[in-house]
Amino acid sequence: MASILITNAKVINEGTIREVDVLVKNEFIERIDNHISADGVDKVIDASGKYLMPGLIDDQVHFREPGLTHKAEIYTEARAAVAGGVTSFMEMPNTVPNTLTQELLQDKYDIAANRSLANYSFFMGAGNDNIEEVLKTNQKNVCGIKVFMGSSTGNMLVDNPTTLENLFSKAPILIATHCEDEATIRRNTEIYKQKYGEDVPIECHPLIRSEEACYTSSSMAVELAKKHGTRLHILHISTAKELALFDNSIPLKQKKVTAEACIHHMWFNDADYKSKGTFIKWNPAVKTKNDQEAILKAVLDNTIDVIATDHAPHTIEEKKNTYFKAPSGGPLVQHSLVTLLEMYHQGKITLEQIVDKACHCPAILFEIEKRGYIREGYFADLVLVDLNDPWVVDKSNILSKCQWSPFEGTRFRSQVTHTLVSGHLAYENGILNESQQGKRLTFDRP
Repeated sequence: MASILITNAKVINEGTIREVDVLVKNEFIERIDNHISADGVDKVIDASGKYLMPGLIDDQVHFREPGLTHKAEIYTEARAAVAGGVTSFMEMPNTVPNTLTQELLQDKYDIAANRSLANYSFFMGAGNDNIEEVLKTNQKNVCGIKVFMGSSTGNMLVDNPTTLENLFSKAPILIATHCEDEATIRRNTEIYKQKYGEDVPIECHPLIRSEEACYTSSSMAVELAKKHGTRLHILHISTAKELALFDNSIPLKQKKVTAEACIHHMWFNDADYKSKGTFIKWNPAVKTKNDQEAILKAVLDNTIDVIATDHAPHTIEEKKNTYFKAPSGGPLVQHSLVTLLEMYHQGKITLEQIVDKACHCPAILFEIEKRGYIREGYFADLVLVDLNDPWVVDKSNILSKCQWSPFEGTRFRSQVTHTLVSGHLAYENGILNESQQGKRLTFDRP
């Protein structure tokens, strides 16, 4: 479709909400104005009473392809993302095989080019012995380097001090880290195994993968970054204690060390293990109500810079296992925006803050070219939402391949009605249009 005119939309963008029309031609936003003529336009969307925002940019997802496609695929999870208002994603390297060479990284880009309805980028993975491959990473078309400083990823754990020094001193682009201290987790695991054997209650998860484990690792990453001047981004902050490591006194563009909050750490706390069990088992763990509240406050006062999901599907059968056998992670990408909008309804966050943290700030932080804003000349990544159209999450409306969600049974007051991806109307009132794929993200870096 060559041109789309969105009329009478309440546009949330750059700290304001104003009612304007938006004209899209081909891939880009051509014009934003009070009243734009529909003459010659291929399709008109009357957005009266609805809100238009930039598409969400999710900087941390696990779409499981290649090698783990019984859980998820780039195709299925990108569809779920678009239906949820996420127009761009950055995917992690702990697939099978791990993305530890430039050739394996390119393989994922090739899959996405043919199968991803959303725009995409993929992290290059760092291991203990692939520094040469890491240094080949192209900073213009790869989002960053992922370092797992925690045990949730099996053989991708980077625990060699020399390797870490090398990575932080030589990394050509941003390093994103998963921070949990392996030694602390192992020590805590033994304590709880001695007490419960193999039948450790799920409520012990945040005590095993503890505040201490998170802070020990995060503080080491920050220390390394400051020592070497590295551009560091710490993913999924889960504790109040870690917040002291970050600075909210300078603009995001000037920050060398940044942080991410995830939907589940803002929505759930340890009281929810009783009803949700292993279905809210994540690494890092969902922790106390105090941690939950501190994370939200840090998002609002700019101590934490972006909101993402850490979308990481597993099958229902896998998640129904006992504590040690149930894998960590769950599907979230379809419900991240409606969850944030529910928090808006609850008076916890404003619409302008949602757009800032889930759209503008990821674009700034990763230096993404022409995305994350509603601006003339930018790619038309747009989401239209109805704030007053309640619905309930159930298996019939879940698009992730795993066919479950920690939000099953939740009533959301808002719905995504339309999603445009690089100018393509990819989702409209429950119907996906897969005639055009998303595009590879590019980055405006020196």
